[in-house]
Formats: sequence, C-alpha cells, structure tokens
Amino acid sequence: MKIILKKDVLGLGYKDEVLTVKDGYGRNYLLPQGYAVIATEKALKQLNEELKQRANKIAKIKADAEATAAKYQGVSIQIKAKVSEGRNIYGSVGPKEIADALAAQGLETNPKIITMKSAKALGNYEATVHFHREISVVIPVEVVSSEPLKKAPKAAPAPAVEAAPAEETAPEAEAPAEEVAE
Repeated sequence: MKIILKKDVLGLGYKDEVLTVKDGYGRNYLLPQGYAVIATEKALKQLNEELKQRANKIAKIKADAEATAAKYQGVSIQIKAKVSEGRNIYGSVGPKEIADALAAQGLETNPKIITMKSAKALGNYEATVHFHREISVVIPVEVVSSEPLKKAPKAAPAPAVEAAPAEETAPEAEAPAEEVAE
C-alpha cells in the first residue's frame, strides 16, 4: 500500500514522504491514527503543489536554523552542582540546566530541543541542540562542584619510636624463655 505521511513517524519516515507499507499496518494503524493518507493521484498532486508552495518557507526555516546554530559554535558550558563526598552530584544535570546555562550566556534555548545523557557525577559531557531535522550543534558541558572538594584527611604519621639498642633487647627476650623451661 502506498501512503503519504502526514506526521513524522519514528522508525518509518518524515512528514510528506511517500512510502510503501504493508496493507495491515497502513489500514489498521497509520490511517486511523491520522499519521497517513492513501497515496491516490489526487493526493499526490495536492502534495506536490503544497511542497512547491512551502519550498520557500522550508528554505527560510532551514536558513534561520543554520544562522542560529552558528551562534552556538564554540560555546562551552560549565555547570556547578552540589556534590557528595563520593564525587556524585545531588540530583542530575539535564536539558533544563543546560538551557539555563545557555540563557546565562545570552542564548535562549528551549529545553525540549536539547538531548543529553543525564549527568549524575562530576565530569565532561556533550549536549546536542537540535535546531532542524538536518541541523544540530554539539556543546561540551563540564559539571563541576559548587563548593571546594573536601579531600580525605591524610593519615597522621605515627610518632617516631626510638629503637632500643640490640644488647638490651636480647637478654629480655632470653629471660622469659628460661623461665618457661623451669
């Protein structure tokens, strides 16, 4: 069955793509959910006309995304977090914290377009900001402690004990042995 996607479907395709799918998948899932329409001649002509009209809009949206992405080139973020003694942070650093740090640098960003593995310990991470289907920027993120790290106390050196001369220790060691023999 030939269909035209009306919405992006994860693992299948993007909006306005013409695809061939199995009949059951198309009739039982894609069509009832409103994700697709059957690709008839009339629907294909209408799609081509819409794409021609939207070509300028799509080009402008892509150009705007590229211009915005250019502002993010070379940006790096340092986020301060409260840390336990084991160097793990309380909570985690995610897209919302990244968006807040970018806003502090004058780059307003929607947290929904940021993807990143959740940072639960101090270290370096990468966050990806997706501006368009084809345009994204990777931003290095460093998670540091908000307070100076407490170092484990060093073991105090044992007080120096002067060794007794060998002559004095030898008779003492022999004396108890003699007493035991009796």
